[in-house]
Amino acid sequence: MSKVSSDEAVKAELELVKKDVPHIEDVQLIAAVPALVRAEIKKTEHKQIAVTCMFPPTYPEIPVVIELKSKTLADKFLYGLTKICDTEAKKLIGKPQIVHIIKFVKTFVEENPLCVCSGEISAVKKLLTSEQDEIKLKQKTSQIILKLHQEQYFMHLVFTVPDDYPIVQTGVQIEECNFPHFLCVSFQAQATEIARQCVVPPLKKNPKDPPFVLKPSVQPVCEFLINCVKKYPLEKCPLCGDKVLPVDPKDENASKGKLKPVKVYCGHLFHFACLNKHMKTPPFTGGKKCPACDKQIFHEKWKVASEVMETRWAHKQAKQRELEEVVDFLE
Repeated sequence: MSKVSSDEAVKAELELVKKDVPHIEDVQLIAAVPALVRAEIKKTEHKQIAVTCMFPPTYPEIPVVIELKSKTLADKFLYGLTKICDTEAKKLIGKPQIVHIIKFVKTFVEENPLCVCSGEISAVKKLLTSEQDEIKLKQKTSQIILKLHQEQYFMHLVFTVPDDYPIVQTGVQIEECNFPHFLCVSFQAQATEIARQCVVPPLKKNPKDPPFVLKPSVQPVCEFLINCVKKYPLEKCPLCGDKVLPVDPKDENASKGKLKPVKVYCGHLFHFACLNKHMKTPPFTGGKKCPACDKQIFHEKWKVASEVMETRWAHKQAKQRELEEVVDFLE
C-alpha cells in the first residue's frame, strides 16, 4: 500500500473512531490523531484499562501496535491480554481495526471479572505444594475454587469475588473439610475476619498505628487457610511431642478422651490430657504459658484464675499426703 493510500486509510479510520467510540458504554475517547488512538475503559474503580493503538507506516496491511496500561490491574494480566489483542488485530489485516480492538478489550474485562485479582491468584498458585492441590477459576460466577491437601486431610474452598472488589471483601466458604469440626469452624471464622479487616478500619484505632489502607483480601485469606491445611496435620503436642491429629481422619477413637485435640488462643494444638495436666500443675504465677511460643494460654475450659488453681492443687496434694499417711499406718 502506498503512503497516500495508507494516510487515507488512517484518516478514514480516525473518522470512524470519533463516530463510534464515544457511544461505547464505559469507554472514553482520549485522543484520535494520525499518530495514535487512546481510549480509557472503566468498568469499576479497579477495573480500568487505557488502550493505545499506534498506526504503523503501512497500516492496515499490518496490524496496529497495541499498548495496554492500568493502575489497578496486574502487569502479567495486561501482558497476556496484549498478546491476545495482537492476535485479534492480525485477523483484521486490510480492514479497520481500532474500534474492534477497543470493544474486544471491554468485552474481555466484562467476561473475566477475576482479572481484578489476577496478581493475587498468581501468588496463591505459588503456595500450592502438593500435586493434589488445585485452583480453578469460574469467570462466569466470579469464583475461585481452591482444593488443598496435606497427608490424608483436605479442605475445599469457594471464594466469591464481588464486582466492586477489592473495595468489598471476598466471600469465602469452606465447602468440604475432613478436619475436626471445631477446627473447621475456627478456620471459617478467622478467614472471614481476615477478609473483613482488609476493607474495614478498626473501631478502636491505636494513635501510633499508621492510617488505615484498604487492601485486597483474596491473597491474605488464601495464605491463612493454606497455612492451616499444611500445618495442622503435622502439628505435634508441645507437651508430649506426638502428633495431635490422628493420622487417619476417619479414626474417631484416636481423637477422643485423653487424645482429643484442643486448640488454644495462640493457635497451637494440644492433647486434652496433656493440656489438662499442664494447666493444673505448678507453676501458676503469671498464668500458664504455651511451651511452643511462650504466650499465655487462654481456653474456655480453663478459665479459673491462677490463684484459685494453685489453691486447688495445694488442696489436692494435701489430700494425697493424708491418704498416703493412712496407707502407711495400716501397713
